Amino acid sequence: MAKKRSRAHQVSKGITHQNPNRFTNKIAKAIRVDYRQSDARAANQVAAWRAGKNVMITIPNPDRKNTKERMIRVPAVDIWGFPRTANLRMR
Repeated sequence: MAKKRSRAHQVSKGITHQNPNRFTNKIAKAIRVDYRQSDARAANQVAAWRAGKNVMITIPNPDRKNTKERMIRVPAVDIWGFPRTANLRMR
């Protein structure tokens, strides 16, 4: 068995440890926020929708009384319908 320590409680050494990735995490988050608000994301969503992918769109919740969910995710097919090129390709 291991020998028990003689101290009653742990004493802090007064050292603060900082995350070395803190600065890079802030940059990555800023890039991600910029992309989500850019037109490039909308263009990528439209391209994926036309390719027949399962695209989800975030819209304001139509139920105003549901304050817990201000925004909801819905399939793009429900909002935009089926892409016309896909309908022509099936014929």
